[in-house]
Amino acid sequence: MKSIRTIIFFLFVLIVTFVLLAGRCLYLQYFKNEHFNKLSKSQQWGFKLQKPRRGVILDRRLRVLAASNRIQTIFAEPRIIKNPEETARKLSSILDTGAIDIYKLIKESKNPGFVKIETSAEAKQCEAAGKIYGIGVQSTWERNYPMGSLVSHVVGFTSLDGRGLEGVELKHDKQLRGSAAQNAFLADAFRRPVQPYRLGEEKNQKLTDGFGIILTIDATIQNYARKELIKQYENYEAESAVAIVAEPKTGEILAMVSIPDFDPAKARFAKKENLRNRVVTDQFEPGSILKPIVAAIALDAGAVSRSEKIFCENGSYSGKGFGRIGEYGNHNYGNMTVKEILIKSSNIGMAKIGQKLCKGRDGRKILYQGLTRFGFGKKTGIDLPGEVEGLLWPVDKWTGYSITRIPFGQEISVTAIQLVRAFCILANGGYCVSPYIVKAMIDNDGKIIKLTRPPPPVGFVIKPQVAKWIVNDALTAVVNEGTGKRAKLEKWQVFGKTGTANIAKKNQKGYSQDYYVASFIAGAPAEEPEIVVLVSIRQPNKKLGKGYTGGAVASPVAAKIIEKTLNYLEQR
Repeated sequence: MKSIRTIIFFLFVLIVTFVLLAGRCLYLQYFKNEHFNKLSKSQQWGFKLQKPRRGVILDRRLRVLAASNRIQTIFAEPRIIKNPEETARKLSSILDTGAIDIYKLIKESKNPGFVKIETSAEAKQCEAAGKIYGIGVQSTWERNYPMGSLVSHVVGFTSLDGRGLEGVELKHDKQLRGSAAQNAFLADAFRRPVQPYRLGEEKNQKLTDGFGIILTIDATIQNYARKELIKQYENYEAESAVAIVAEPKTGEILAMVSIPDFDPAKARFAKKENLRNRVVTDQFEPGSILKPIVAAIALDAGAVSRSEKIFCENGSYSGKGFGRIGEYGNHNYGNMTVKEILIKSSNIGMAKIGQKLCKGRDGRKILYQGLTRFGFGKKTGIDLPGEVEGLLWPVDKWTGYSITRIPFGQEISVTAIQLVRAFCILANGGYCVSPYIVKAMIDNDGKIIKLTRPPPPVGFVIKPQVAKWIVNDALTAVVNEGTGKRAKLEKWQVFGKTGTANIAKKNQKGYSQDYYVASFIAGAPAEEPEIVVLVSIRQPNKKLGKGYTGGAVASPVAAKIIEKTLNYLEQR
């Protein structure tokens, strides 16, 4: 009886075991089929990623600013090399590198699967090296910047794996990068290819090279601007400097320089602060350079007239709610017209224009809206990364100080590109324009595709006659007889405005008497402006005794850039 129960028990266990095995087989066959199918294929097949060629970046004359070239790298796989001495000896007979150096590279490599032996090897060397066991040849793209630091902040740079990190390289990384190809092959146990995957299979992905980009930048004009700016930056031992050249009718940027700069090919070794494009990332109080904009807004609104005389209080103006206002150099000015106020760059005259403009319930709104129409307090939308908005407080935060300080460039922060946009509006007759730096793209068939841009707002920012008078009368007089005399040229009539802005003290109230931003913005020819040029130099060394104002430091640089640029454009 006991033996029968034992037999039944073992039969039961056997049946349960078979049921469990059948269930397990069913589970693996039907429920885990896809998982193990993928696992099996991953063991049978290898995949090779083929990187696309990154798109070229050209200037407006189709000169190369950035391009990718294919390089061949000879490498070793230390883990499969049984005799490093013999391998090093064989490889040294092919390459210029000594056997001892190759041996050390193989033996001391921290990566058992890869150690670079030589880059940019010749085709014959690569062919011979590839026949040595444990030695391979890798084909990769190397990014080159033939003009070096010239356009570093505009073009930007890439990471070691080819991704855009700054400038146009970052902003248009997707278009420049293209898409990689993944090619599958049947592999043996050591992941070596046995045969290629059949054409038409879904595993193969098409290689698409990146699009090329044509910039509005002209490398020749860029070179003029950079050379002149660096010379003055070094002469005055300044902290930093920027220069921009723009076409006022289109908003195209012909040159954009930010100093200090860097070599894009060695960007990873550069100081962090040198990588910043100060044209779009740095905001500052503009000082007197803002005066023509506020004067234009006041004239346009009818708050003042061209012939009206404004008493400038003989150099000292104070009152309840706005404190005391003085003049640069303690000048004593009496009655002056708007034109004379701009020629002399009177702070008191501009403060009184601000008071006249801001009279009444909606007066402050008129000034605020006028400044926003000129583009202050918001990004210009230029196609570069890192742009900031500047600072223009909303009207409900304004005080009596605001309506008297903003008109001569305090209590407002701007960027260099915002200033250029505002003066382009004055120079082109008062209509809105947006600065941009990418002109077109080149597809993989070599076809140039012009970029479509959103149209500017309909209508004028200010009346054309007001813009024309500010440029042709007031700002030409600033150059001919006022603070911008150093920018005067014989061949062309230049218009412009100087600006010398105190830098606010850190963690304290008030402004420094030692640190300034010296700026000059100008254009020419005044009758029909072809270019607008801004030069702004931060913290020129006042102790040198050579001057620190916009007229002394920045205007001579702008004059040279204008002269060289217009001569060059005439020859084109």
